[in-house]
Amino acid sequence: MTSLQLTSPSWMIIPVILPLIAGLLSFLLNRGIFAIALTAALANLLAVSILTCQLLSYGPMRCHMGGWQPPLGITLRTDGPALLMLLMTAVTGLAITLYARGYFSYRILDPKRASQHQHQQRYFWPLWLLLLAGLNGLFLSSDIFNLYVTLELIAIAAASLAALSGKPASQLASFRYLLVNLLGSITFLLGVVFLYKSCRVLDLDLLHNVPMNKPGISAALALMSVGLLLKTALVPLHFWLPPAHANALAPVSIILSALVVKGSFYLLFRLWFEVFAQLITTPALNVMGTLGAVAILWGAIQAMRQHRLKLMIAYSTVSQLGYLFIAFPLARIDGSTQVWSIVIFMAMAHACAKSAMFMVAGTVFLHLGHDRINDLTGIRANLPITVLAYGIAGVSLMGLPPSGGFIAKWLLLSSALASSQWWWALVVIIGSLLAMTYVFRVMSRFFVIPEGYSSAKSTPPSPLLEWPALVLAMISLFLGLAASWPLYILSTGNPALAQVFSGGLP
Repeated sequence: MTSLQLTSPSWMIIPVILPLIAGLLSFLLNRGIFAIALTAALANLLAVSILTCQLLSYGPMRCHMGGWQPPLGITLRTDGPALLMLLMTAVTGLAITLYARGYFSYRILDPKRASQHQHQQRYFWPLWLLLLAGLNGLFLSSDIFNLYVTLELIAIAAASLAALSGKPASQLASFRYLLVNLLGSITFLLGVVFLYKSCRVLDLDLLHNVPMNKPGISAALALMSVGLLLKTALVPLHFWLPPAHANALAPVSIILSALVVKGSFYLLFRLWFEVFAQLITTPALNVMGTLGAVAILWGAIQAMRQHRLKLMIAYSTVSQLGYLFIAFPLARIDGSTQVWSIVIFMAMAHACAKSAMFMVAGTVFLHLGHDRINDLTGIRANLPITVLAYGIAGVSLMGLPPSGGFIAKWLLLSSALASSQWWWALVVIIGSLLAMTYVFRVMSRFFVIPEGYSSAKSTPPSPLLEWPALVLAMISLFLGLAASWPLYILSTGNPALAQVFSGGLP
């Protein structure tokens, strides 16, 4: 491949079209489905890596599909935040693909339910690849209507995945999840209508030059924000998340927690601090921060009360999402200070750590037939790598050094104290202490081995059930040691972010 080809912006099309084609092929074919999915995941990671190199060499780039310029054509763009979200999705997506292979292979070994598990695996791969294409499209799209299309693609695929287990509880949770997402989509689309009626353009870059003093634009922002908050499951709009995550198949829980909710949050944050920055007021930012604080505390308390490991991790997601919204009141909408570094570090660390935790929960359930926290004694003797992965992922969720979670929370604390908003720092500290409580509660059970317990009675698990979780947990742990690299990508091509990066970490 020539150097000219490697510098082409057309590489942006690959992360969108490749998983889409692979999903269609895996739906039509009966053999080699995993090979198709693995090839797509590897090629997606390669394409995103090339796009990252392009960003570092040439700065942000745009690709006009079919040569049509906006506002008529479909435009894709890359910049620091988009590339880091793509990298997060590509790395986590590859691990999910490998883990799902081991997960379904293990379940198919059960002769009583082999046909049921084969049916689940048959439809998992095309839905997962379809969702991956939607996520990549969301991070790359430069048009608000195209963003709506990607949100719909993600919602339909995610709701279908949530219902794959076939249990009545999962089907009910999936139906509730679908209804909530449809409500969020309709609200978001209504906001797009108001925006187009007021501005006559939907391209994100063109919207920067449009005056924001029209009433219709304020209504559009409110409607789109409510729709995205529903999809992100911020308290008190979180009621659909714990049942959907806890009752889904383990690979599906990983996808929903690590990736799906990040997409809607990313879009919300981008709209507030880039497109509609002129409209955002301090009270609105404080409302977001307050909801985030409530989510941190309430989600952590609920996680401490759970008796099932998977449900505990699901409520932990509610809590961890709150940290992302604490960043809102710490940001200045005049552009002099940016908090993308907080958001990106928190999103990346949470995606890796929470993926590892759900993988651990899935492997434990396959091994024991349950995930009751009080009955997890002895598991360390059979699944030492799985227990190690849980412990390392817990370090990131608690915010201990040198993890990416530590960097994100340190940036939150520093920003809060520097701006004399100490109450946000207090919420972060209390939330971290509560996280330590529910993480150690499970870890203490893992390390109890009853007298006379024998590990020889169990079949060793597949490496695909243990090693993807450990690798992701290690990434979340050492993300803090490589903090300068994501910050540099984040600042590339963005003068305001570059100014923040030049000052280094607080």
